[in-house]
Amino acid sequence: MKRYSTIPIISTEENPKRRYINIKYPEISLDFSDIYVYTTIGDRYDILARIYYGDSSLWWVISTANYNNEQNSIIPPVGTQIRIPSRNRIPSIVANFENLNNTI
Repeated sequence: MKRYSTIPIISTEENPKRRYINIKYPEISLDFSDIYVYTTIGDRYDILARIYYGDSSLWWVISTANYNNEQNSIIPPVGTQIRIPSRNRIPSIVANFENLNNTI
């Protein structure tokens, strides 16, 4: 459950039930520095994020960059080519994410 620890939870007097706020992800444009790989058995977005960024919590960057794949799974389809935004773009992508979700 640690991956949900940064997602804000709201409740009001009218609706005291706690619920998570919807998260918005930024559009990640194409860039010449992006890396393209073919997925194999055992690949997951969090593992790829740890390999390419050194931080598995950035799984959403790779998932969002590949919007044409199913977004309801952390496992990309085996044998498909996916785009991994380059490491040097991460600060601006995360800043855009924080702006969209007002978590600065």
